[in-house]
Amino acid sequence: MTRLRTLLGALAAAICLIGGIEGAATARPVRPTTVAQPRTHVAATGPARAGVGIPPVGHLFVVNIENKGFDRTWGATSKAPYLATTLRSKGVLLTNYYGTAHNSQPNYIAQISGQGPNRTMQSDCQIFAPFKITATAVPGQFVGTGCVFPKSVPQLPSQLTAAGRTWKAYMEDMGTPCRHPALGATDTTQQAQVGDMYAVRHNPFVYFRAIIDAPVCTKRVVDLSALTRDLASITTTANYTYITPNLCHDGHDAPCVDGQPGGLASVDAWMKVWIPRILDSAAFKKDGALVITADEADSPKTDASACCGAGPAPNAALPGLTGLGGGRVGALVISRFVTPGTTTTRPYNHYSLLASTEDLFGLPYLGYAAQAGLPRFGTDVWNGSW
Repeated sequence: MTRLRTLLGALAAAICLIGGIEGAATARPVRPTTVAQPRTHVAATGPARAGVGIPPVGHLFVVNIENKGFDRTWGATSKAPYLATTLRSKGVLLTNYYGTAHNSQPNYIAQISGQGPNRTMQSDCQIFAPFKITATAVPGQFVGTGCVFPKSVPQLPSQLTAAGRTWKAYMEDMGTPCRHPALGATDTTQQAQVGDMYAVRHNPFVYFRAIIDAPVCTKRVVDLSALTRDLASITTTANYTYITPNLCHDGHDAPCVDGQPGGLASVDAWMKVWIPRILDSAAFKKDGALVITADEADSPKTDASACCGAGPAPNAALPGLTGLGGGRVGALVISRFVTPGTTTTRPYNHYSLLASTEDLFGLPYLGYAAQAGLPRFGTDVWNGSW
C-alpha cells in the first residue's frame, strides 16, 4: 500500500511539471497508469479520444474560485458546505486535479490556450505588457516575456468560432465589456475597490490580441449580470461559458473590501445564487456540463530553482503545494453524463481541462493540451450513461 501511494503521488506530481517554461526546453510526457480505486471510484480506462468515451456535451460551463487547496475546499471542515457537500453530491469529484502555476494569471491562461507561464505572468502581470516572442518550443509553446499574446498565438475562443461554436465569458464587476488596461499600462485592478472587485488577471480572454483587437471582445467578454438573461434560452446560451466571480466571491480576499467575509464563506454564498441558475437552465438540462475548480492552491510561491532543463523556474524544485505547478485544488464535474457522488483519483490539471474541452467540441489540442501522455477526461469522469 505504501508503494502504491508513492506511485500515485509521483504521478500526480508529474502532471504539475508540464508548465513553467522560460527557455526552449520541452516538458517530459506524463504517462497514465491504472491503480486500485476506492469503491466510489469509476476506474479510468484511458484518456478520452475523439468519438470514444466522450459524451455529447453541447454546453460547457467553467467556474473558477481562487487560491484554495483541495482540503480547504472539499474537506470535511470546508467553510463552503453548499459547494463541498450539496454540489459535491451531484457530480464526480476529481481529487487529484492540479493547478499549473503560481500566481493566478498563468493558470487562467492555461485553461484557454495551453500556454505555459513565464516570469512576467508569474508576477500576475502588474503591467499589461505585450508578449514578446523570443522562441517557440514543442508542444505549441511561445517562449518570451510579457503577458498580452500577439494574434499569432492560438486560443480556444478562436478555435470554437472557426468550428461554428459559440463562446462567452462573464466577469463579475467588470462593468464595461472587454475591460482591460491599455497596452503597457499598470493594471489598476490588482487591488479590489468598493464597488469594483473585478480583476483583469482572472480574465484570460483579454490577454490575447486576437480577442481584444476585434469587435467580438465587447460582445463576448461581458459583465456577469448578462448571464441570467443569456441562460433564459438554449439559443442565447453559448456552447462554452466561462465565469469568473469578483475578488470577494471567488474567495481571494478575506475579509473583502466592502465588509463581506470573503474566503470560502463568500464563495458558498455566491454559488448558492449562481449555480442553480446554471443547473436549471434549458441548455444545461439538455446537454450541459459544469466544471468548478480553483486556479491554484494557497501555498508559498517562492524559490528560483532550475527545473527540467528549462533554466530558472518560477516555482520551487519540489512538486505539489510548495513547488512546481499550482498545487492540488480538485475539480467537480456536474452533468447528466456523470454519476452523482462519485470520485476519480486519476491526476489532471488545467491543461487536461483544455484538452478535454477540445475533445468535447472536436478541436485540435493547443499548447500543453497536446503534451504526449497528458491525461484527458475519460470514462472515469464521464462515468454516466448516454
